[in-house]
Amino acid sequence: MVPVAAAVAAQASPTLTAATRVIKVDGADIAYRIIGPQEGTPLLLLNRFRGTMDHWDPVLIDRIAAKRPVVMFDQPGFARSSGTPPDALPAFALSAAKLVRALGLQQVDVLGFSMGGTVALQMALDHPELVRTLVIAGSGPGHVPDIPAAFAASNAQVWPTATKPVNEDADFLFLFFGQSAASQALGKAYLARLQQRPDAFARQVDAAAWQAQLKSAMAAATPATSLLPRLGSIKQPTLVANGNNDIMVPTYASYAMQQAIADARLVVYPDSGHGFLFQYPEDFADEVLRFVR
Repeated sequence: MVPVAAAVAAQASPTLTAATRVIKVDGADIAYRIIGPQEGTPLLLLNRFRGTMDHWDPVLIDRIAAKRPVVMFDQPGFARSSGTPPDALPAFALSAAKLVRALGLQQVDVLGFSMGGTVALQMALDHPELVRTLVIAGSGPGHVPDIPAAFAASNAQVWPTATKPVNEDADFLFLFFGQSAASQALGKAYLARLQQRPDAFARQVDAAAWQAQLKSAMAAATPATSLLPRLGSIKQPTLVANGNNDIMVPTYASYAMQQAIADARLVVYPDSGHGFLFQYPEDFADEVLRFVR
């Protein structure tokens, strides 16, 4: 049974009540949700490692969707979508581009979080005609040279935790939020918000899918395969954002991307990490809306 308080919150939130739709793309049933007004350039969300539609913060998405249409989806073979999981960055970017075309959209703004940010960069490189603006959150382009020691994601617990068979709340709080009492409290509030959707996490990302995702990310982890040297060819206005101490993707990578992309700005949030956008959902939503207007 859904608690009364959660039920009331769900009724008031378009994100928590949005219908899950399905569209055929290359024979697969791709699950997606559209939230917000019918007019305006849609904002396409590209998710993180092991992320599903249910991991998007309703406070963040509701605030953006009050003014802009928002499209979220599960990649092929992920959570609610059928099909074969992509196993390379260009394949992830292509599946997103195919969804955009299948929905009849001419162009989108793209917000990519974590690995979704890397996919967003790949999408802008491979399918520039579809991308109007880019928002890259808590992400990187793959290998970044000369990362200062103070910014290196060197915590030995990070990837053993991120690749556990099942991630628990304590894992998310460690990976996504700072260690201060304030950051941890805001992380717990975010996790509680996710549970308010009545069918939250009906399907999770299975091991085969996230292992394919990990393979894709690791393929860009060398100087020869990193997207960083190619970012100069991205012409779209780009907003790069992160927490000041991201232990999953070093915050320094955000600076490196801002320097490499001609029309890019950088915003860094205090006392926060990889999940800064869920720690500061209202502030980040307003930043995104100012940027993509």
